[in-house]
Amino acid sequence: MKAWVWAIAALLGVVFLAPATWADQALMVKGMEAQKAGRNEEALKLLNEYVDRYPQVREARYYRALALNGLGRHKEALEDVDKALADNPGNVNFLLAKGNILVALERRPEAILIYTQAMQCDPRNAEACKERGDCLAQEGQFAEALADLNKAAGLAPRDPWVFNKRGMVWFCQGEYHKAAADFTTAIRLQPDLALSYFFRGNIYRHHLKEPEKAIADYRKGCGLGSSLCCGELEKMGVKPAAGSK
Repeated sequence: MKAWVWAIAALLGVVFLAPATWADQALMVKGMEAQKAGRNEEALKLLNEYVDRYPQVREARYYRALALNGLGRHKEALEDVDKALADNPGNVNFLLAKGNILVALERRPEAILIYTQAMQCDPRNAEACKERGDCLAQEGQFAEALADLNKAAGLAPRDPWVFNKRGMVWFCQGEYHKAAADFTTAIRLQPDLALSYFFRGNIYRHHLKEPEKAIADYRKGCGLGSSLCCGELEKMGVKPAAGSK
């Protein structure tokens, strides 16, 4: 196998379990790279060919599951990730993928169990804490959700989605100032996060009675391409900022 294939495979954490030609392993690496770049159709074509030849290579099934999930083929994705987990049930990345697929299938109680398993394997995994917290919130278990999201915020203080999700939990509990503060943090960490502008704008408009701040947020979000923010401006009879998408 050529050196570049080995190097990329090592960076991606791949262990080749079957004797394969250099061309086959290059096929797998190209498929993984395509999936990571969001080119799921291309990734699926490459990984299908590889898995047909080497069905026992769990990393190939894992990346194919991610591609299938990205294409909305959630049930097929679940089959692949289950096969990847069969002989490696403690792999946290595989567990996170399964949890995300179950969420896509709207099977949140099962996803909560999978994220819990991931947290047992790696108690400091911020992604598992964040996603379980989000699922718990969706199931109306707000105290438990906050505990997870507080932990995630401590483990990943630069992840804007932790604060966006926690802001929603505060909002659902009527804690509007705390919610606005979390959306502000999310925006500071990712200034183009249009959804946080929409949520914070709604709080300013409907709960904190600060319409000018709401308009500023909606205009910013609309300028980032958020149809939700543009719709709120239209309801208020306010024009978007010049140059909005």
